[in-house]
Amino acid sequence: MVTKSNETVPGEKCGRRSAVRGAGLLCAAAAAAALLTGCGDDDKDKGTETGAAGTSKAPPTAASATASGGALTEDQSERKELVPKAKVGYDKALSAAVAAVAKSKPVSTELKGPADKPVWETEVATADGSAHTVRVDAVTGKADKAQAKADDADDKRELAGWLDKATVSPEQAAQTATGKTKGTVTSVELDDTDKGTPKWSVDVVTTDDWNKTTYDIDATNRKVLREHVDRD
Repeated sequence: MVTKSNETVPGEKCGRRSAVRGAGLLCAAAAAAALLTGCGDDDKDKGTETGAAGTSKAPPTAASATASGGALTEDQSERKELVPKAKVGYDKALSAAVAAVAKSKPVSTELKGPADKPVWETEVATADGSAHTVRVDAVTGKADKAQAKADDADDKRELAGWLDKATVSPEQAAQTATGKTKGTVTSVELDDTDKGTPKWSVDVVTTDDWNKTTYDIDATNRKVLREHVDRD
């Protein structure tokens, strides 16, 4: 029997279906493999960004390193070495310096090294603005001989104006500062604001992290004008 050209043998038809179905399965498998590969790449990328635990990674800061027992900065190390060696506080240093210059008022004091011989470098001035520097031993409290500063007339007049306007004592300014940050006062200095109002700048060192916080305090009303934490 002769078969027409447009007719299909049943066996041939079934074979073609099987081939098509097989090709479809192969395509589906390839697509699934590609999808899985893509997901793997995404997870890998996410792992790079967020870390194995899925939390974002951030570089440790100096503060976090210090809090977790990490290395201190150079300045923090110097404070840690110097501050505990001072047995005499800023207030006693100011009192000793004022006693060394008749009719003077405190202007500034700062704790200086080396750690094996800490001193308070202190400045006092008389009402006319004549300033003197006095080094006070930070262990014994003994004051060296006062040294007059060679300031010009304008500097003396400016300093005299600050002393006249300053109704807040350095001790009161320091109390305001330590009331906000518990620590050791390492510096107090009389200066002025941009508006010409006198201010006390007070440095407070915290002994848990050895950071230094500076407070600018209005010398007429004890208002805190500025606060800055130095974590270096």
